[in-house]
Amino acid sequence: MQIFRRAWPAFAILTFALAAAAPTPCAAAAPLTAHATPQSATTSRGTASLVDKVRSATDRFRDINVAISEGWVQATPCVSGPDFGAMGVHFVLPSRLGDGVLNAEQPEALIYEPLASGAFRLVGVEFIVFAAAWAAQNPNGGPPSLDGNLLNFVAAPNRFGLADFYELHVWAWEHNPNGSFADWNVAVTCEQQRVN
Repeated sequence: MQIFRRAWPAFAILTFALAAAAPTPCAAAAPLTAHATPQSATTSRGTASLVDKVRSATDRFRDINVAISEGWVQATPCVSGPDFGAMGVHFVLPSRLGDGVLNAEQPEALIYEPLASGAFRLVGVEFIVFAAAWAAQNPNGGPPSLDGNLLNFVAAPNRFGLADFYELHVWAWEHNPNGSFADWNVAVTCEQQRVN
């Protein structure tokens, strides 16, 4: 979809320029609704799953104003695809982009679904690591993985206008019928995105 194609070049620019951006207040996040039943599981050894770790680490960001006050900035409008559902509005923490580090409790992007009221509802996160930064931090390592989940490689040139990178979505706050780590979530919509 054209919104998606236009959104990611903005993300590339924001990767380097947003550190100086001043946060602005947004409408309060709406509570988790009955249809938003996220997956939650523990592994066979009883340790927390990646989804559980993300939920624990991001619970406070269900209120988008908390995220903004902690330096998260909007990087994209609502990203959707007619055949794939949507991703949502990506907010990034500029200090985490480009550091070559993956930590299950420190995602690079928070993903929100816009609501009719103007509020945003946290639906998931995205882990992003640039391939060059990963290789510099892990010269003898293979492709990145997070708690046993391989990240997806996106080569340049790409429709996002970014250098080679790896990414992994985790739908910790909205059930995804296609799986907790699929890029698109058919239960998320951009229909309520306000046009500025």
